[in-house]
Amino acid sequence: MITEYFPTLGLRLTTPRLELRIPDLDDMASLAKVATEGIHDPDTMPFVEPWTDQPPDRLALGVIQHNLGVLASWKPEDWGLNLVVVHEGAVVGIQDMRGRNFAVTRQVSTGSWLGRAHQGRGIGTEMRAAVLHLAFAELGAVAALSPVFEGNTASERVAERLGYQRDAVDLVEVRGRRVAAHRYRLTREAWEEHRSVPVTVTGLEPCLPFFGLED
Repeated sequence: MITEYFPTLGLRLTTPRLELRIPDLDDMASLAKVATEGIHDPDTMPFVEPWTDQPPDRLALGVIQHNLGVLASWKPEDWGLNLVVVHEGAVVGIQDMRGRNFAVTRQVSTGSWLGRAHQGRGIGTEMRAAVLHLAFAELGAVAALSPVFEGNTASERVAERLGYQRDAVDLVEVRGRRVAAHRYRLTREAWEEHRSVPVTVTGLEPCLPFFGLED
């Protein structure tokens, strides 16, 4: 089986409502469809790279190619864990977690998107809680970072609900405009204080060397 050579493909995170896993080809097709049905108000852009500003066919292809590329470029010292989010049997979005020199820094960063039809039901908080559990409880992280553009109140609420604090601000260009990007940081202590979503992780042990850790 392919998991013998790439065990992260067998990693699963489950919460009361969700399953998170690395997408297979069918999952990627479903994910592409969710993206073409809309992720955000077209008048706003929550991403530094405005990748949603494309015709539907190019957008769908880009989603598939991006997820394949993340898998293909995985290195223990520079990894990206892109997890498809499944709710009631349907793919609804993506939750990622990235680590560079994680064995030394023990710091991760996260990002995500969720189809508009699935927003406003607490799914964004639950899927973030899942990867934070993986980072802190299972991999021994000491901090997690998450950038939020000024005015993105939904993302701000998720970050604050989970215990993040603002600790920096950067200025970036998005669609030709200057935008303030606030960096939120979550410490292990704050995560412990705010954790409330039960998470089960399976298939992790053979993955540890792929995260730069000893098994």
